[in-house]
Amino acid sequence: MRGADLIAQKLHQAGSQYAFGIPGGEVLALMDALNLAGLKFNLVKHENAGGFMAEGAWHGLARQGTDAPVVLLATLGPGVTNAVNVIANAFQDRVPLIFLTGCVDTAEAETYTHQVMDHQQLLRPIVKASFKAAPGALNAMMDKAISIAMSGQPGPVHIDVPISVAEGESAETQKSPNYGIRAAQLPFGDVLEQARDLLGAAQRPIAIAGVDAVNVDAGNEIEAFCEAYQIPLITSYKGKGLIPEGHRLSLGGAGLSPKADKSLMPLLADADLVVLIGYDPIEMRVNWRNPWSEETSVIELTPVLRSHGMHHVSHTLEGDVKPTLMALTPEDEAGIVPEESDWLRDRIAPAKDKLKADFCAEESGWGPATVFHGLREALPETTVATADSGAHRILVSQIWESHSPRTMLQSSALCTMACALPLGIGHKMAKPDDPVVVFVGDAGLEMGLGDLAVLRDMQVPFIVCVLVDESLSLIELKQRANQNPNLGVDFSATNFPALADAYGGHGVWVDDAESLKKEAKAALERDTFTVLACRIDRRAYDGKL
Repeated sequence: MRGADLIAQKLHQAGSQYAFGIPGGEVLALMDALNLAGLKFNLVKHENAGGFMAEGAWHGLARQGTDAPVVLLATLGPGVTNAVNVIANAFQDRVPLIFLTGCVDTAEAETYTHQVMDHQQLLRPIVKASFKAAPGALNAMMDKAISIAMSGQPGPVHIDVPISVAEGESAETQKSPNYGIRAAQLPFGDVLEQARDLLGAAQRPIAIAGVDAVNVDAGNEIEAFCEAYQIPLITSYKGKGLIPEGHRLSLGGAGLSPKADKSLMPLLADADLVVLIGYDPIEMRVNWRNPWSEETSVIELTPVLRSHGMHHVSHTLEGDVKPTLMALTPEDEAGIVPEESDWLRDRIAPAKDKLKADFCAEESGWGPATVFHGLREALPETTVATADSGAHRILVSQIWESHSPRTMLQSSALCTMACALPLGIGHKMAKPDDPVVVFVGDAGLEMGLGDLAVLRDMQVPFIVCVLVDESLSLIELKQRANQNPNLGVDFSATNFPALADAYGGHGVWVDDAESLKKEAKAALERDTFTVLACRIDRRAYDGKL
Protein backbone atom coordinates (compact mmCIF):
# COMPACT_ATOMS: atom_id res chain seq x y z
CA MET A 1 0.00 0.00 0.00
CA ARG A 2 1.00 3.65 -0.35
CA GLY A 3 2.13 5.66 2.64
CA ALA A 4 -1.00 7.78 2.18
CA ASP A 5 -3.15 4.64 2.50
CA LEU A 6 -1.59 3.73 5.83
CA ILE A 7 -2.09 7.28 7.17
CA ALA A 8 -5.74 7.21 6.09
CA GLN A 9 -6.36 3.74 7.48
CA LYS A 10 -4.98 4.76 10.86
CA LEU A 11 -7.41 7.68 10.94
CA HIS A 12 -10.30 5.39 10.05
CA GLN A 13 -9.12 2.97 12.72
CA ALA A 14 -9.38 5.80 15.25
CA GLY A 15 -13.00 6.46 14.23
CA SER A 16 -12.54 9.42 11.90
CA GLN A 17 -15.38 9.77 9.39
CA TYR A 18 -14.96 13.18 7.76
CA ALA A 19 -12.24 15.12 5.97
CA PHE A 20 -12.48 18.62 4.53
CA GLY A 21 -10.18 20.60 2.28
CA ILE A 22 -9.08 21.80 -1.13
CA PRO A 23 -6.87 19.51 -3.23
CA GLY A 24 -3.55 20.39 -4.77
CA GLY A 25 -1.09 18.29 -6.69
CA GLU A 26 0.91 17.51 -3.56
CA VAL A 27 -2.06 15.95 -1.67
CA LEU A 28 -3.88 14.00 -4.38
CA ALA A 29 -2.66 10.67 -3.01
CA LEU A 30 -3.75 11.64 0.51
CA MET A 31 -7.20 12.70 -0.68
CA ASP A 32 -7.63 9.47 -2.63
CA ALA A 33 -6.46 7.40 0.34
CA LEU A 34 -8.87 9.11 2.75
CA ASN A 35 -11.74 8.32 0.42
CA LEU A 36 -10.66 4.68 -0.02
CA ALA A 37 -10.31 4.26 3.74
CA GLY A 38 -13.93 5.30 4.30
CA LEU A 39 -13.57 8.97 5.28
CA LYS A 40 -15.99 11.19 3.40
CA PHE A 41 -13.97 13.93 1.71
CA ASN A 42 -15.77 17.26 1.35
CA LEU A 43 -14.55 19.92 -1.06
CA VAL A 44 -14.72 23.40 0.47
CA LYS A 45 -14.18 26.89 -0.92
CA HIS A 46 -11.50 27.93 1.58
CA GLU A 47 -9.31 25.99 3.99
CA ASN A 48 -10.39 28.20 6.89
CA ALA A 49 -14.03 27.24 6.32
CA GLY A 50 -13.02 23.60 5.95
CA GLY A 51 -11.56 23.58 9.45
CA PHE A 52 -14.75 25.00 10.93
CA MET A 53 -16.84 22.47 9.02
CA ALA A 54 -14.64 19.78 10.53
CA GLU A 55 -15.30 21.14 14.01
CA GLY A 56 -19.05 21.27 13.37
CA ALA A 57 -18.97 17.65 12.21
CA TRP A 58 -16.99 16.69 15.33
CA HIS A 59 -19.68 18.17 17.58
CA GLY A 60 -22.42 16.45 15.60
CA LEU A 61 -20.68 13.08 15.82
CA ALA A 62 -19.92 13.54 19.51
CA ARG A 63 -23.62 14.07 20.19
CA GLN A 64 -24.16 10.61 18.66
CA GLY A 65 -21.48 8.95 20.79
CA THR A 66 -18.51 9.06 18.39
CA ASP A 67 -15.36 10.53 19.93
CA ALA A 68 -12.77 10.71 17.16
CA PRO A 69 -10.61 13.31 15.42
CA VAL A 70 -11.70 15.12 12.28
CA VAL A 71 -9.43 15.92 9.36
CA LEU A 72 -8.46 19.04 7.41
CA LEU A 73 -6.41 18.59 4.23
CA ALA A 74 -4.36 21.37 2.62
CA THR A 75 -1.76 21.55 -0.07
CA LEU A 76 1.59 23.23 0.46
CA GLY A 77 2.20 26.99 0.57
CA PRO A 78 -1.04 29.00 0.32
CA GLY A 79 -3.14 26.01 1.30
CA VAL A 80 -1.32 25.83 4.63
CA THR A 81 -1.28 29.58 5.25
CA ASN A 82 -5.00 29.87 4.47
CA ALA A 83 -5.69 27.46 7.32
CA VAL A 84 -3.65 29.21 10.03
CA ASN A 85 -6.68 30.98 11.51
CA VAL A 86 -8.77 27.83 11.94
CA ILE A 87 -5.81 25.86 13.31
CA ALA A 88 -5.33 28.56 15.95
CA ASN A 89 -9.05 28.36 16.66
CA ALA A 90 -8.87 24.58 17.11
CA PHE A 91 -5.94 25.05 19.49
CA GLN A 92 -7.74 27.60 21.66
CA ASP A 93 -11.22 26.04 21.40
CA ARG A 94 -9.90 22.52 22.13
CA VAL A 95 -10.85 20.71 18.91
CA PRO A 96 -9.13 17.40 17.97
CA LEU A 97 -8.28 18.30 14.38
CA ILE A 98 -5.71 16.35 12.37
CA PHE A 99 -4.21 18.79 9.85
CA LEU A 100 -2.69 16.91 6.91
CA THR A 101 -0.47 18.98 4.60
CA GLY A 102 1.51 18.07 1.53
CA CYS A 103 5.11 19.10 1.07
CA VAL A 104 7.96 18.53 -1.37
CA ASP A 105 10.67 16.07 -0.43
CA THR A 106 13.56 17.36 1.66
CA ALA A 107 16.19 16.92 -1.05
CA GLU A 108 14.02 18.66 -3.63
CA ALA A 109 13.34 21.57 -1.26
CA GLU A 110 17.06 22.38 -1.20
CA THR A 111 16.98 23.43 -4.86
CA TYR A 112 13.29 24.14 -5.55
CA THR A 113 11.66 27.05 -3.72
CA HIS A 114 8.32 27.69 -5.45
CA GLN A 115 5.60 27.68 -2.72
CA VAL A 116 8.05 26.01 -0.33
CA MET A 117 8.17 27.08 3.31
CA ASP A 118 8.70 25.44 6.68
CA HIS A 119 5.15 24.37 7.53
CA GLN A 120 6.17 22.98 10.89
CA GLN A 121 7.86 26.15 12.03
CA LEU A 122 4.83 28.17 10.98
CA LEU A 123 2.36 25.96 12.84
CA ARG A 124 4.20 24.85 15.99
CA PRO A 125 2.93 27.73 18.20
CA ILE A 126 -0.71 26.83 17.43
CA VAL A 127 -0.73 23.01 17.45
CA LYS A 128 -0.27 20.43 20.19
CA ALA A 129 2.35 18.68 18.05
CA SER A 130 3.76 18.67 14.52
CA PHE A 131 5.13 15.60 12.72
CA LYS A 132 6.84 14.99 9.40
CA ALA A 133 5.94 11.63 7.89
CA ALA A 134 8.86 9.31 7.26
CA PRO A 135 9.00 5.83 5.68
CA GLY A 136 8.97 3.01 8.23
CA ALA A 137 7.51 5.11 11.04
CA LEU A 138 3.96 5.84 9.88
CA ASN A 139 2.19 3.54 12.38
CA ALA A 140 4.08 5.07 15.29
CA MET A 141 3.62 8.63 14.03
CA MET A 142 -0.14 8.26 13.53
CA ASP A 143 -0.61 6.66 16.95
CA LYS A 144 1.22 9.56 18.54
CA ALA A 145 -0.68 12.15 16.54
CA ILE A 146 -4.11 10.72 17.33
CA SER A 147 -3.32 10.16 21.00
CA ILE A 148 -2.04 13.72 21.44
CA ALA A 149 -4.99 15.23 19.57
CA MET A 150 -7.52 13.44 21.79
CA SER A 151 -5.86 13.47 25.21
CA GLY A 152 -6.18 16.00 28.03
CA GLN A 153 -7.53 19.11 26.40
CA PRO A 154 -8.09 18.06 22.75
CA GLY A 155 -6.41 20.09 20.05
CA PRO A 156 -4.97 20.19 16.55
CA VAL A 157 -2.03 18.06 15.47
CA HIS A 158 -0.16 18.77 12.24
CA ILE A 159 1.25 16.09 9.94
CA ASP A 160 3.43 17.19 7.02
CA VAL A 161 3.53 14.47 4.35
CA PRO A 162 6.24 14.57 1.66
CA ILE A 163 5.04 13.58 -1.79
CA SER A 164 7.35 10.56 -1.97
CA VAL A 165 6.01 9.22 1.35
CA ALA A 166 2.37 9.70 0.33
CA GLU A 167 2.74 8.21 -3.14
CA GLY A 168 5.46 5.64 -2.49
CA GLU A 169 4.95 2.05 -1.42
CA SER A 170 5.12 1.52 2.33
CA ALA A 171 6.88 -1.48 3.81
CA GLU A 172 4.62 -1.20 6.87
CA THR A 173 1.23 -2.78 7.37
CA GLN A 174 -1.47 -1.36 9.58
CA LYS A 175 -1.01 -2.25 13.24
CA SER A 176 -3.26 -1.94 16.27
CA PRO A 177 -2.92 1.40 18.09
CA ASN A 178 -0.08 1.40 20.61
CA TYR A 179 -1.76 3.82 23.00
CA GLY A 180 -4.17 1.19 24.37
CA ILE A 181 -7.32 1.70 26.39
CA ARG A 182 -6.94 4.53 28.87
CA ALA A 183 -8.22 4.14 32.43
CA ALA A 184 -10.13 7.02 33.98
CA GLN A 185 -7.94 9.26 36.11
CA LEU A 186 -9.40 10.11 39.53
CA PRO A 187 -7.98 12.44 42.17
CA PHE A 188 -7.60 10.85 45.60
CA GLY A 189 -6.44 11.54 49.14
CA ASP A 190 -7.06 14.44 51.50
CA VAL A 191 -7.94 16.97 48.82
CA LEU A 192 -10.93 14.88 47.68
CA GLU A 193 -12.21 14.54 51.25
CA GLN A 194 -11.72 18.26 51.84
CA ALA A 195 -13.73 19.00 48.69
CA ARG A 196 -16.58 16.82 49.93
CA ASP A 197 -16.55 18.61 53.28
CA LEU A 198 -16.64 22.02 51.59
CA LEU A 199 -19.58 20.98 49.43
CA GLY A 200 -21.52 19.66 52.39
CA ALA A 201 -20.95 22.81 54.46
CA ALA A 202 -21.42 25.49 51.79
CA GLN A 203 -24.32 27.88 52.26
CA ARG A 204 -23.72 30.03 49.16
CA PRO A 205 -22.25 27.73 46.50
CA ILE A 206 -22.03 28.48 42.79
CA ALA A 207 -20.48 26.58 39.87
CA ILE A 208 -19.01 27.48 36.49
CA ALA A 209 -18.67 24.90 33.70
CA GLY A 210 -16.92 25.24 30.37
CA VAL A 211 -15.39 23.68 27.31
CA ASP A 212 -13.59 20.79 29.02
CA ALA A 213 -16.90 19.61 30.48
CA VAL A 214 -18.49 19.82 27.03
CA ASN A 215 -15.69 17.82 25.44
CA VAL A 216 -16.27 14.84 27.77
CA ASP A 217 -20.09 15.05 27.55
CA ALA A 218 -20.44 15.63 31.28
CA GLY A 219 -23.88 17.27 31.08
CA ASN A 220 -25.83 14.55 32.90
CA GLU A 221 -23.22 14.31 35.65
CA ILE A 222 -23.20 18.10 36.10
CA GLU A 223 -26.98 18.20 36.38
CA ALA A 224 -26.97 15.42 39.01
CA PHE A 225 -24.16 17.15 40.92
CA CYS A 226 -25.86 20.56 40.89
CA GLU A 227 -29.19 19.08 41.97
CA ALA A 228 -27.57 17.07 44.77
CA TYR A 229 -26.02 20.14 46.37
CA GLN A 230 -28.51 22.69 44.96
CA ILE A 231 -25.70 24.60 43.25
CA PRO A 232 -26.62 27.20 40.62
CA LEU A 233 -24.59 26.90 37.41
CA ILE A 234 -23.06 29.47 35.09
CA THR A 235 -21.55 28.21 31.84
CA SER A 236 -19.26 29.69 29.26
CA TYR A 237 -20.95 30.37 25.93
CA LYS A 238 -19.55 27.13 24.54
CA GLY A 239 -20.86 25.32 27.61
CA LYS A 240 -24.47 26.38 27.08
CA GLY A 241 -26.84 23.48 27.59
CA LEU A 242 -24.63 21.45 29.93
CA ILE A 243 -27.77 21.55 32.01
CA PRO A 244 -31.00 22.59 30.27
CA GLU A 245 -31.14 26.36 30.42
CA GLY A 246 -34.77 26.24 31.54
CA HIS A 247 -33.62 24.45 34.71
CA ARG A 248 -34.16 26.47 37.89
CA LEU A 249 -30.44 26.09 38.76
CA SER A 250 -29.24 27.39 35.39
CA LEU A 251 -27.96 30.96 35.20
CA GLY A 252 -27.22 30.57 31.49
CA GLY A 253 -24.08 31.42 29.58
CA ALA A 254 -21.67 34.23 30.33
CA GLY A 255 -18.28 35.61 29.50
CA LEU A 256 -18.66 38.52 27.07
CA SER A 257 -21.70 40.55 28.17
CA PRO A 258 -21.09 43.44 30.60
CA LYS A 259 -24.84 43.61 31.21
CA ALA A 260 -24.99 39.94 32.25
CA ASP A 261 -21.89 40.41 34.38
CA LYS A 262 -23.73 42.99 36.49
CA SER A 263 -26.05 40.22 37.65
CA LEU A 264 -23.50 37.41 37.86
CA MET A 265 -20.34 38.98 39.25
CA PRO A 266 -21.90 39.91 42.63
CA LEU A 267 -22.94 36.27 43.06
CA LEU A 268 -19.36 35.11 42.51
CA ALA A 269 -18.05 37.74 44.91
CA ASP A 270 -20.52 36.72 47.64
CA ALA A 271 -20.30 32.94 47.24
CA ASP A 272 -18.66 30.95 50.04
CA LEU A 273 -17.76 28.15 47.58
CA VAL A 274 -17.02 28.25 43.85
CA VAL A 275 -16.84 24.97 41.91
CA LEU A 276 -15.10 25.06 38.53
CA ILE A 277 -16.14 22.14 36.33
CA GLY A 278 -13.98 21.81 33.24
CA TYR A 279 -13.89 25.60 33.13
CA ASP A 280 -11.19 27.13 30.96
CA PRO A 281 -11.27 30.94 31.26
CA ILE A 282 -9.75 31.30 27.80
CA GLU A 283 -13.38 31.81 26.75
CA MET A 284 -13.96 34.82 29.02
CA ARG A 285 -13.40 38.57 28.70
CA VAL A 286 -10.92 40.50 30.80
CA ASN A 287 -13.12 41.32 33.78
CA TRP A 288 -13.42 37.61 34.56
CA ARG A 289 -9.95 37.87 36.04
CA ASN A 290 -10.14 37.38 39.82
CA PRO A 291 -13.95 37.54 40.17
CA TRP A 292 -13.71 36.17 43.73
CA SER A 293 -11.33 36.86 46.59
CA GLU A 294 -8.32 34.77 47.61
CA GLU A 295 -10.19 33.87 50.80
CA THR A 296 -12.97 32.10 48.87
CA SER A 297 -12.91 28.32 48.79
CA VAL A 298 -12.61 27.24 45.15
CA ILE A 299 -12.73 23.60 44.00
CA GLU A 300 -11.49 23.02 40.46
CA LEU A 301 -12.22 19.86 38.47
CA THR A 302 -9.81 19.87 35.56
CA PRO A 303 -8.24 17.40 33.13
CA VAL A 304 -4.99 19.40 33.03
CA LEU A 305 -3.10 21.53 35.51
CA ARG A 306 -4.09 25.16 34.87
CA SER A 307 -1.40 27.81 34.43
CA HIS A 308 -3.45 30.79 33.20
CA GLY A 309 -3.28 32.86 36.39
CA MET A 310 -6.81 34.21 35.83
CA HIS A 311 -8.09 33.48 39.34
CA HIS A 312 -7.46 31.89 42.72
CA VAL A 313 -8.11 28.17 43.36
CA SER A 314 -7.86 26.50 46.76
CA HIS A 315 -8.43 22.83 45.86
CA THR A 316 -7.40 21.33 42.50
CA LEU A 317 -8.87 17.97 41.55
CA GLU A 318 -6.83 17.05 38.48
CA GLY A 319 -8.32 14.13 36.59
CA ASP A 320 -11.22 13.15 34.37
CA VAL A 321 -14.15 15.46 34.94
CA LYS A 322 -17.01 12.94 34.73
CA PRO A 323 -15.78 10.34 37.25
CA THR A 324 -14.59 13.12 39.56
CA LEU A 325 -18.09 14.60 39.54
CA MET A 326 -19.54 11.19 40.29
CA ALA A 327 -17.10 10.73 43.19
CA LEU A 328 -18.26 14.05 44.67
CA THR A 329 -21.99 13.48 44.17
CA PRO A 330 -23.61 11.85 47.22
CA GLU A 331 -25.65 8.70 46.73
CA ASP A 332 -28.17 9.73 49.40
CA GLU A 333 -29.60 13.04 50.57
CA ALA A 334 -27.53 13.42 53.73
CA GLY A 335 -26.02 16.87 53.99
CA ILE A 336 -27.63 18.18 50.81
CA VAL A 337 -28.53 21.87 50.79
CA PRO A 338 -32.32 22.35 51.04
CA GLU A 339 -34.08 23.25 47.82
CA GLU A 340 -35.48 26.45 49.35
CA SER A 341 -32.23 27.82 50.74
CA ASP A 342 -31.89 31.54 51.42
CA TRP A 343 -29.16 31.69 48.75
CA LEU A 344 -31.41 30.28 46.03
CA ARG A 345 -34.49 32.24 47.08
CA ASP A 346 -32.95 35.63 47.89
CA ARG A 347 -30.01 35.86 45.48
CA ILE A 348 -30.19 33.33 42.65
CA ALA A 349 -33.88 33.65 41.75
CA PRO A 350 -33.74 37.47 41.56
CA ALA A 351 -30.57 37.27 39.44
CA LYS A 352 -32.34 34.92 37.01
CA ASP A 353 -35.29 37.31 36.82
CA LYS A 354 -32.96 40.27 36.19
CA LEU A 355 -31.15 38.42 33.40
CA LYS A 356 -34.46 37.58 31.77
CA ALA A 357 -35.61 41.19 31.95
CA ASP A 358 -32.29 42.57 30.70
CA PHE A 359 -32.37 40.44 27.56
CA CYS A 360 -36.06 40.58 26.68
CA ALA A 361 -37.41 41.46 23.24
CA GLU A 362 -37.57 45.14 22.26
CA GLU A 363 -40.68 47.02 23.35
CA SER A 364 -40.83 48.51 19.86
CA GLY A 365 -41.60 45.06 18.48
CA TRP A 366 -38.50 44.77 16.29
CA GLY A 367 -34.76 44.55 16.76
CA PRO A 368 -32.05 41.93 17.23
CA ALA A 369 -33.39 40.66 20.56
CA THR A 370 -36.82 40.18 18.97
CA VAL A 371 -35.19 38.24 16.14
CA PHE A 372 -33.44 35.87 18.55
CA HIS A 373 -36.48 35.36 20.78
CA GLY A 374 -38.72 34.90 17.77
CA LEU A 375 -36.57 32.22 16.17
CA ARG A 376 -36.15 30.36 19.45
CA GLU A 377 -39.95 30.27 19.76
CA ALA A 378 -40.53 29.31 16.12
CA LEU A 379 -37.93 26.58 15.75
CA PRO A 380 -37.96 23.08 17.31
CA GLU A 381 -36.26 22.43 20.64
CA THR A 382 -33.75 20.22 18.81
CA THR A 383 -32.47 23.12 16.70
CA VAL A 384 -28.70 23.63 16.68
CA ALA A 385 -27.63 27.28 16.59
CA THR A 386 -24.29 28.72 15.60
CA ALA A 387 -23.11 32.29 16.07
CA ASP A 388 -20.46 34.35 14.36
CA SER A 389 -18.35 36.86 16.27
CA GLY A 390 -19.79 40.33 16.75
CA ALA A 391 -22.43 42.17 18.73
CA HIS A 392 -25.13 39.74 17.64
CA ARG A 393 -23.14 36.83 19.11
CA ILE A 394 -23.11 38.34 22.59
CA LEU A 395 -26.84 39.04 22.51
CA VAL A 396 -27.95 35.73 21.01
CA SER A 397 -25.72 33.79 23.42
CA GLN A 398 -27.58 35.40 26.31
CA ILE A 399 -31.03 34.94 24.78
CA TRP A 400 -30.92 31.58 23.01
CA GLU A 401 -32.03 28.82 25.37
CA SER A 402 -30.04 25.62 24.89
CA HIS A 403 -31.52 22.34 26.06
CA SER A 404 -28.43 20.17 25.64
CA PRO A 405 -24.69 20.66 25.12
CA ARG A 406 -23.07 21.23 21.72
CA THR A 407 -26.21 22.88 20.39
CA MET A 408 -24.89 26.46 20.49
CA LEU A 409 -21.64 26.45 18.50
CA GLN A 410 -19.26 29.37 18.09
CA SER A 411 -15.62 30.40 18.21
CA SER A 412 -15.45 31.06 21.94
CA ALA A 413 -11.73 31.43 22.62
CA LEU A 414 -10.32 32.90 19.42
CA CYS A 415 -13.59 34.72 18.62
CA THR A 416 -13.01 34.67 14.88
CA MET A 417 -15.44 35.88 12.23
CA ALA A 418 -16.81 33.73 9.39
CA CYS A 419 -17.07 30.64 11.62
CA ALA A 420 -20.82 30.28 12.12
CA LEU A 421 -21.86 29.20 8.62
CA PRO A 422 -19.23 26.45 8.21
CA LEU A 423 -19.78 25.26 11.80
CA GLY A 424 -23.46 24.83 11.01
CA ILE A 425 -22.72 23.12 7.69
CA GLY A 426 -20.39 20.61 9.32
CA HIS A 427 -22.90 19.78 12.02
CA LYS A 428 -25.65 19.31 9.44
CA MET A 429 -23.47 16.88 7.52
CA ALA A 430 -22.81 14.76 10.59
CA LYS A 431 -26.32 14.98 12.10
CA PRO A 432 -28.68 15.80 9.22
CA ASP A 433 -31.95 15.35 11.11
CA ASP A 434 -31.32 18.32 13.42
CA PRO A 435 -32.57 21.72 12.24
CA VAL A 436 -29.75 24.29 12.05
CA VAL A 437 -29.92 28.07 12.29
CA VAL A 438 -26.85 30.24 11.74
CA PHE A 439 -26.66 33.73 13.25
CA VAL A 440 -24.27 35.97 11.36
CA GLY A 441 -23.68 39.67 10.83
CA ASP A 442 -23.68 41.15 7.35
CA ALA A 443 -19.89 41.64 7.37
CA GLY A 444 -19.31 38.08 8.58
CA LEU A 445 -21.51 36.58 5.88
CA GLU A 446 -19.73 38.62 3.20
CA MET A 447 -16.43 37.25 4.49
CA GLY A 448 -17.49 33.66 3.81
CA LEU A 449 -20.02 33.80 0.99
CA GLY A 450 -18.40 30.87 -0.81
CA ASP A 451 -19.73 28.55 1.89
CA LEU A 452 -23.23 29.06 0.48
CA ALA A 453 -22.11 27.05 -2.56
CA VAL A 454 -21.20 24.11 -0.30
CA LEU A 455 -24.60 24.45 1.36
CA ARG A 456 -26.38 24.59 -1.98
CA ASP A 457 -24.90 21.27 -3.05
CA MET A 458 -26.10 19.58 0.15
CA GLN A 459 -29.78 20.21 -0.78
CA VAL A 460 -31.04 20.28 2.80
CA PRO A 461 -33.20 22.70 4.82
CA PHE A 462 -30.94 25.16 6.58
CA ILE A 463 -31.50 28.68 7.96
CA VAL A 464 -29.02 31.53 7.70
CA CYS A 465 -30.19 34.50 9.77
CA VAL A 466 -28.15 37.55 8.81
CA LEU A 467 -28.49 40.74 10.87
CA VAL A 468 -28.23 43.56 8.36
CA ASP A 469 -27.16 46.80 10.05
CA GLU A 470 -24.48 47.91 7.59
CA SER A 471 -21.88 48.20 10.33
CA LEU A 472 -19.29 46.36 12.39
CA SER A 473 -21.52 47.12 15.34
CA LEU A 474 -19.39 45.84 18.20
CA ILE A 475 -16.33 47.76 17.00
CA GLU A 476 -18.42 50.88 16.36
CA LEU A 477 -19.72 50.66 19.94
CA LYS A 478 -16.15 50.52 21.22
CA GLN A 479 -15.17 53.46 19.03
CA ARG A 480 -17.89 55.60 20.56
CA ALA A 481 -17.09 54.43 24.08
CA ASN A 482 -13.46 55.50 23.55
CA GLN A 483 -14.54 58.77 21.87
CA ASN A 484 -12.81 57.74 18.66
CA PRO A 485 -14.15 58.92 15.31
CA ASN A 486 -16.30 56.63 13.20
CA LEU A 487 -13.74 55.00 10.93
CA GLY A 488 -13.68 51.76 8.94
CA VAL A 489 -16.82 50.25 10.43
CA ASP A 490 -19.76 51.29 8.22
CA PHE A 491 -20.58 50.08 4.72
CA SER A 492 -23.45 49.86 2.26
CA ALA A 493 -26.11 47.15 2.37
CA THR A 494 -25.80 43.98 0.30
CA ASN A 495 -28.87 42.43 -1.30
CA PHE A 496 -28.59 39.14 0.56
CA PRO A 497 -31.89 37.66 -0.72
CA ALA A 498 -30.66 38.16 -4.28
CA LEU A 499 -27.34 36.53 -3.36
CA ALA A 500 -29.17 33.59 -1.83
CA ASP A 501 -31.13 33.12 -5.05
CA ALA A 502 -27.93 33.38 -7.10
CA TYR A 503 -26.33 30.64 -5.02
CA GLY A 504 -29.33 28.36 -5.48
CA GLY A 505 -31.06 29.00 -2.18
CA HIS A 506 -34.02 31.10 -1.11
CA GLY A 507 -33.71 34.58 0.33
CA VAL A 508 -36.13 37.04 1.86
CA TRP A 509 -36.00 40.42 3.56
CA VAL A 510 -37.53 40.36 7.06
CA ASP A 511 -38.66 43.48 8.90
CA ASP A 512 -41.17 42.27 11.50
CA ALA A 513 -41.60 39.49 14.05
CA GLU A 514 -44.63 37.85 12.43
CA SER A 515 -42.90 37.50 9.05
CA LEU A 516 -39.78 36.16 10.75
CA LYS A 517 -41.62 33.25 12.38
CA LYS A 518 -43.57 32.50 9.21
CA GLU A 519 -40.45 32.44 7.05
CA ALA A 520 -38.51 30.33 9.58
CA LYS A 521 -41.16 27.63 9.59
CA ALA A 522 -41.34 27.66 5.79
CA ALA A 523 -37.55 27.31 5.62
CA LEU A 524 -37.71 23.97 7.44
CA GLU A 525 -39.78 22.54 4.57
CA ARG A 526 -37.40 23.47 1.73
CA ASP A 527 -34.75 21.23 0.21
CA THR A 528 -32.31 24.13 0.11
CA PHE A 529 -30.99 26.84 2.39
CA THR A 530 -32.92 29.98 3.33
CA VAL A 531 -31.37 33.37 4.06
CA LEU A 532 -33.46 35.47 6.42
CA ALA A 533 -32.06 38.98 5.94
CA CYS A 534 -33.26 40.82 9.05
CA ARG A 535 -32.88 44.58 8.67
CA ILE A 536 -32.10 46.41 11.91
CA ASP A 537 -30.86 49.90 12.78
CA ARG A 538 -27.15 50.64 12.80
CA ARG A 539 -27.26 51.29 16.54
CA ALA A 540 -29.71 48.53 17.36
CA TYR A 541 -27.36 46.98 19.94
CA ASP A 542 -26.95 50.12 22.04
CA GLY A 543 -27.67 49.31 25.69
CA LYS A 544 -28.35 45.65 24.97
CA LEU A 545 -24.95 44.06 25.57
